Amino acid sequence: MTDVLRRGRASLAFSFFTQGATFALLVTRIPAIQDRYGVSDALLPVFLAAVPILAGVGSVTTEQLVKRIRPSRLLRWSQPVVMLALLGVGSGGHMAELAVALGVFGLAVGALDASMNMLGVSLQRTYGRSIMLSFHAAYSLGGILGASLAWVGAHWHLALWVSYLPVVAVLLPAALVGSRWYVDGGAAPVEEGAPAGGGGVVFKLLLPLCLVMTFAYIGDSTVSNWSAKYLKDVLGSSEQLATVPYNVYMVTTLVGRAIGDFGVRRFGAVTVVRLGALVAAVGFAVVAVAPGAWVGMGGFTLLGLGLCVLVPQTFAAAGRLFPGASDAAIARLNVFNYVGFLIGSPLVGALGDAWSYRGAMLVPMVLVLVTLVYARSFATRSDRYGGGHERPRTADVGRGSNGL
Repeated sequence: MTDVLRRGRASLAFSFFTQGATFALLVTRIPAIQDRYGVSDALLPVFLAAVPILAGVGSVTTEQLVKRIRPSRLLRWSQPVVMLALLGVGSGGHMAELAVALGVFGLAVGALDASMNMLGVSLQRTYGRSIMLSFHAAYSLGGILGASLAWVGAHWHLALWVSYLPVVAVLLPAALVGSRWYVDGGAAPVEEGAPAGGGGVVFKLLLPLCLVMTFAYIGDSTVSNWSAKYLKDVLGSSEQLATVPYNVYMVTTLVGRAIGDFGVRRFGAVTVVRLGALVAAVGFAVVAVAPGAWVGMGGFTLLGLGLCVLVPQTFAAAGRLFPGASDAAIARLNVFNYVGFLIGSPLVGALGDAWSYRGAMLVPMVLVLVTLVYARSFATRSDRYGGGHERPRTADVGRGSNGL
């Protein structure tokens, strides 16, 4: 069974990696997509907003589908759909084709994100120790690869489909082969302190985690959408230097997630979440008061180290809070990923235009600090009883999607 778990963990990590690369290839080539289809600046926000809205629909639909279909099966077939939709975005020629491709991408990515994190939470529960951050580290690594390949495509002026096709041709069959070893978790026993009648999700109890998820993605979207503009227009950097902060943010996100599980095992999830929120808040404060570009870069570096732990630990906490209904809890929580993405960029842009971009950076700082209020929602059993490590438990390892 140890081999089953190891293969399940490796195959799921590869799925996270693949999705990170796929998503980065889409969002980093938005200007090229806009040029290819002749999308006006006024119409572009409509297309961009449609993807997370439809992804939210896909996530809600997944909550109902997993009552009849294993999450591993949903993940196995939603991931190829996402990659083929990406290829459709790059190879179409008319705006209607773009709308269809982005619509399919959004719906499928909602199911993909939800089912990936369902499997991650159930596998962590079976392991009996924190491994969730390692999956999101794989996502960050894929994002770095995807962004790098997008840069190559832009530098050599390659057509979108030429940039996308080799990636899809390699990753799609590899993901399908790897999906044979996904492991679906068995039913979890209800821990002491879990909600009474742990078979259902009580939204009032889930709400603190939903807020943390929203605030984390408001912070993340602020960096991804405004870091380059902020460094160039506010801090007076060169155009070339302005492209660096997001890459630095992605690298420090990868580093933080790669070591984050060790921190959770040693100090507990509550401590790691509190420290992450404080580091992220300091990062936003440094960015807001930075006298020049290099100090601003230091702030974005801190943001990567702080924000990176919040989202994986929020999914893990939802699984612990509703052990008898973790799939449903994660599907609902995943919707607030897209809520934060939708709110973050317009919020900072509106505040920057109406007030100042330095002042606008203080808003996500305050929102991230609110996480401290809800930190106890991340408590594990070892946190509640004062233990050092999460204690392994004997559990039904579940069944691999290949019948193991």
